[in-house]
Amino acid sequence: MSAVTLSSGGPSKKKLGVRGRSRSLLRASLFASFAFSFAVLCAFAQASDSFIPGSKPPDAPSQWKEFIGEYSLGNDAYRYFVFERNGQLILAHASGGEARLQQVSANDFTDSAILLPRTSNPPLHKDSNGAIGLQVGGIGFLKNLYPSQGGPLHKMPAAHSIEELREAALHSEPASENRAFRKPDLVELASLDPAIHLDIRYATSNDFLGAPVYTQPRAFLQRPAAEALVRVLHKLQPLGYGPLIHDGYRPWYVTKVFWEATPPEGKIFVAEPAKGSRHNRGCAVDLTLYNLKTGAPIEMTGNYDEMSPRSFPDYPGGTSLQRWHRDLLRRAMESEGFTVYESEWWHFDYKDWPEYGILNIPFEKLSVKSN
Repeated sequence: MSAVTLSSGGPSKKKLGVRGRSRSLLRASLFASFAFSFAVLCAFAQASDSFIPGSKPPDAPSQWKEFIGEYSLGNDAYRYFVFERNGQLILAHASGGEARLQQVSANDFTDSAILLPRTSNPPLHKDSNGAIGLQVGGIGFLKNLYPSQGGPLHKMPAAHSIEELREAALHSEPASENRAFRKPDLVELASLDPAIHLDIRYATSNDFLGAPVYTQPRAFLQRPAAEALVRVLHKLQPLGYGPLIHDGYRPWYVTKVFWEATPPEGKIFVAEPAKGSRHNRGCAVDLTLYNLKTGAPIEMTGNYDEMSPRSFPDYPGGTSLQRWHRDLLRRAMESEGFTVYESEWWHFDYKDWPEYGILNIPFEKLSVKSN
């Protein structure tokens, strides 16, 4: 900011008259007013941008992305992972310790410091068949492939068909809750703002069950949560992003279908019907970001509904840009009263969720309601 000049000459020894004193007081008042207004604007700008997780990093080189991921021995928990940070490709051990990887050819990377004894060959390599491997101490580690990396979709096998599970769940009822709750006021999100986009996976076969569970691709939230989501949208729009909704209010019978269809190893990612879900209360939303200009979903560290460590909101892998987008979504949502679920970067619970009871109203019986 350039300096504000109050006088063009040197200091005057002439006494000020009434008019001179008035002008000086006016100038001082204007300067003080300007300084105060500038301070207020700066404080407002700082407050309005406080949810942004630092400067947006550049994307990682595309040729690195196929090497980024987790490497383990068969079905064991991952032992090493490769990720990008501050323009560097990093090889890290699960128990601690890391080293920078240096690209020595299109298909070979070597580490700047030896983590464990190994052969003289570059530890990270892609062969002529496109298979990627990590060699440490003469031991070969397999890359864990997830859907976006060419692996299979995470479809959970069900003991019965989804139709049978749905029919049984529709004839069940959630446990009664012996307390008073707010009157439900579910709002259809698509009616609030055209910039709120929907991708309701559970109304399609593109979900973790591989079959549609919802009969309609709709999303609802209790009004306070829906209004908070619109405020999140308005914060994200100047940055070029909008919310892409995967799920909102979920009838209780769907929670029962998920529980019955999911094997024990995947139940950390689904709610127990006996307790109900915050989705059942209309105060949970699953979402990601999309690009306002292109409409394309933003690439995150892992996929929606992916049952893997990449789903954790503090997962350290991926790229700097993926983590920045994930953290941007989290901070924008938390700035409006939502809290991220500890196992899913896409799942957020609104602060008022204890005030609402479990609902079991199918979408077909919900009318369109907006502000």
